[in-house]
Amino acid sequence: MNIIKRPPEVITDPYSLIIAEHKDRAAQYLELAHPLDPKGRYLHFDEWRFRFPAGLDAALAWSVIKFSRNGQLSPALKLGDPPHQCRYLHTPAMHLAVSKCDQHTTTAQLEWMCSKIGESKHLQYLLNDLVEDEAISSSQLEGAATTTKAAKDLLKRSRVPRSVDEKMIIGNYKMMNFAWENRDKELSEELITELHKIGVEGIDDDKYHPGAFKNTDDVVVGDGSEVVHQPPPVAGLPERIGQLCDWINTDHTDGLSKAYMHPLIKAIILHFAIGYEHPFHDGNGRVARSLFYWFMFKKGFSAFRYIAISTLLKKAPIQYGKSYLYTETDGMDLTYFLDYQCRVLARAISKFTETYEKTAQSIMEFNAFLFQSGLYNKLSEKQRVVLNVAKQGVATEFTVSQVKDNLGCAYNTAATVLNGLVELGIFQKQKVGSEWVYCMYDSDRIMKTWKQ
Repeated sequence: MNIIKRPPEVITDPYSLIIAEHKDRAAQYLELAHPLDPKGRYLHFDEWRFRFPAGLDAALAWSVIKFSRNGQLSPALKLGDPPHQCRYLHTPAMHLAVSKCDQHTTTAQLEWMCSKIGESKHLQYLLNDLVEDEAISSSQLEGAATTTKAAKDLLKRSRVPRSVDEKMIIGNYKMMNFAWENRDKELSEELITELHKIGVEGIDDDKYHPGAFKNTDDVVVGDGSEVVHQPPPVAGLPERIGQLCDWINTDHTDGLSKAYMHPLIKAIILHFAIGYEHPFHDGNGRVARSLFYWFMFKKGFSAFRYIAISTLLKKAPIQYGKSYLYTETDGMDLTYFLDYQCRVLARAISKFTETYEKTAQSIMEFNAFLFQSGLYNKLSEKQRVVLNVAKQGVATEFTVSQVKDNLGCAYNTAATVLNGLVELGIFQKQKVGSEWVYCMYDSDRIMKTWKQ
């Protein structure tokens, strides 16, 4: 990552200087007096410097923008040593993400989706598959060199990991489950360190020091050629983490208070704070993202268990890193990080809802085929679930162990389900190592078979 261009020193009273020395271009300067650019973007100087009108003084023009922003920034929390007051304002992207979050990710909405779809077991099978996506993509974001298909195979078959990359995926999967299972707890140093221990233990303990805060100031963020972030000093780290926990555990959802903060915004700030403090020798990014999920679970947004933000973050890792640096280099203005994360989250939530809608439509169409062909009466309820999942393409390969876990049935029952589909000419199976792997024939072949 190239070092970003830091903003120039802000001129305290830019308007007096404009009147005194730039009166002929005052209108152009005044047009910049808004927190956002004409396209609704909250740009850092690093990006904005290529977009302002030619002929204007960059430092003066930037000061006009900062003057308009500073009047609208709200305080959040203090981070670092010495402590810096972090502030933010709401952008259109943040409003959109909050709206989508409230509409589509609450526990009540998830239950409604299951009831509306009619076949909740099918949806649950789909959701069980989605649970894995964040663990896999978060590992890939941290450098795990494995394909998504291979990673899913690792988790589905519950086999012993054979490499560091596979250990990372298993660790992330355990972290996500830990976050879900401990969603009713208060945030504490113990919960944070336990989350880290569960996620990294056994990967390379000399590198990660599972469950232990770092004890040296030489832990920096860089790409090998340059240091892009020097975390706050180790001295006072436990106290600062304690203050962060106190802030997280404070209720900010009183709508009549000026300190009101939507849980999504607070969860993203928690994500940023852990990345900024960088309390561990390694694995900080994974812990930060897991704590984001933990807080959303805690506040009743259960659908986030099936929404993988890292899938989108890994597509633009440089922008993810820059969103941290933009905040740090511009007076701890959290808006940069919040705006970027909300843009990602809005897309991730849309992807989740689109998957659900596609699933609902697929079930309706497939059920029509089942009745019209006469196949419906020949299938057990569990076979219909597996067949629906296979037809939609959510999963292309099935094993007895996988079906047992996803359907919550006995091993022999799962074997009967799959072998029955083979006997009906819907599935085929082949031996892979010591395990049978099942997959569905293409739809044309199935329909042709049942028309004969």
